[in-house]
Amino acid sequence: MKASGEGGTPAGTLTIGAVVKLLRDDFPDISISKVRYLEEEKLINPRRTSGGYRLFSKADIERLRTILTLQRDEFLPLRVIRKELSRKGTVSVQPAGTRRFKKITLGEQAAQERHYSLQEALEASGADEALVRELEEYGLITAAAGRAGRYDQTDVEVMAAASDLARYGIAARNLRTLKSSVDRESALLMQIVSPSLKSRNPQTRKEGIAALEDLATVSSYLKHLLLIKDLRKHTAG
Repeated sequence: MKASGEGGTPAGTLTIGAVVKLLRDDFPDISISKVRYLEEEKLINPRRTSGGYRLFSKADIERLRTILTLQRDEFLPLRVIRKELSRKGTVSVQPAGTRRFKKITLGEQAAQERHYSLQEALEASGADEALVRELEEYGLITAAAGRAGRYDQTDVEVMAAASDLARYGIAARNLRTLKSSVDRESALLMQIVSPSLKSRNPQTRKEGIAALEDLATVSSYLKHLLLIKDLRKHTAG
């Protein structure tokens, strides 16, 4: 494997974008978002550079190939794949906690996230520049305040997801309805916790941020469930 990416990747490793390109011939529906989801579900565990880039070893890639094969050929859910990998002697990373959805983090940790230049964001997300410009135009991403042309981790994740949707013909302009829905939901959640966030008491404000994180996480998961429920009506039978 050749060195690539910012400053060159260590010998024998590949970036997430390179891994997706490597496996796409065998798994046409693979995407950066899908690989990140499998990492979130603790099925794979690539190491990270100090700059936050994922680096996949040969063993990581083979494990990912096995997971994708079991999904494609055996139609196995992730919980069964996890057991299958364990049964075959492949070390399986167990999920942290019982929730099947990722905790949304606000406040200090978000403020300390790494910021990406445009080129770094394109490399990390796999999106093209034209799509990024459209996402900016429609307000789905915003260069970090005080850092012209720089994006935070959430922006990069939005770019990656939008890039995956673009493969199905869904353009940035089609995502405006999602943005409008999010704006309304955000206003509702802020109305609930606003008194705590406006408090001069640091502890009260901290508790308000924690409550907002919980509300956002549960709300996000509920939307996921409702979407799946609605789509099942069109695929049943």
